[in-house]
Amino acid sequence: MNPSAATGPQPATAPAAALAITLVSCPPDAAERIARHLVDARLAACVSVLPQLRSIYRWQGAVEQADEALLLIKHPAAGFEALRAAVLREHPYELPEIVAVPVGAVHPPYLDWILASCA
Repeated sequence: MNPSAATGPQPATAPAAALAITLVSCPPDAAERIARHLVDARLAACVSVLPQLRSIYRWQGAVEQADEALLLIKHPAAGFEALRAAVLREHPYELPEIVAVPVGAVHPPYLDWILASCA
């Protein structure tokens, strides 16, 4: 038997609430540029780019659709305002989707890596 398995997972240095995942939809040609900017600026530890998303939405009284990419931005929750400001500067839309989702549980070493990557 593995002794560390008997004691269970070790807690991270910060609670899971220290992590947030922010969703940002954007034109496919802007996705990688925005993602790289956020990671280079240490506002995010990782940005996953999900391609080939089709959004259907109401805009200025009409139903529209657009082919987009979705950014899954993993970052410290405390850094949301700086991240939001950076997305607004880099994003081509008049009203971009910027939705932070709190995290209830996380693998402790992964949380430690996120926090260290953005320090």
